[in-house]
Amino acid sequence: MPPEPGFDLSAYFPIFLYLAIILGFAGTTLILAHVVGPRRDTSVKLMPYESGMDPVGDARQRFDVKFYLLAIMFLVFDVELLFLYPWAVVAYREGGLPAFLSGPVFWGVLVFIALLLVAYVYDWRKGVFRWR
Repeated sequence: MPPEPGFDLSAYFPIFLYLAIILGFAGTTLILAHVVGPRRDTSVKLMPYESGMDPVGDARQRFDVKFYLLAIMFLVFDVELLFLYPWAVVAYREGGLPAFLSGPVFWGVLVFIALLLVAYVYDWRKGVFRWR
């Protein structure tokens, strides 16, 4: 498809030049660090390292289920914000929601928040947030 009349790529030349400079600097820095930097391989440095824990024993350890419950709760509240933010932006803007929908949408959001509160209280009572 031919470019539209009046469409000129020369306006984007500074951006492409800046991108080339950034990529060149990053590549040069990585290569120089690898070539010039000191390299002393010791047995401690060559040992596997996992999350600040010494690699002792079997790698297939069982995790406490609380870890997964806390991760799921994080996702639930993350998704809650994903739903609430657009509603908050649109609901109170002039011409955002039609007048006949503002009441039902508001009550729907309140029910949504109440369900999340029930889930939070349930997890709290089950001891999900208590660590040993």
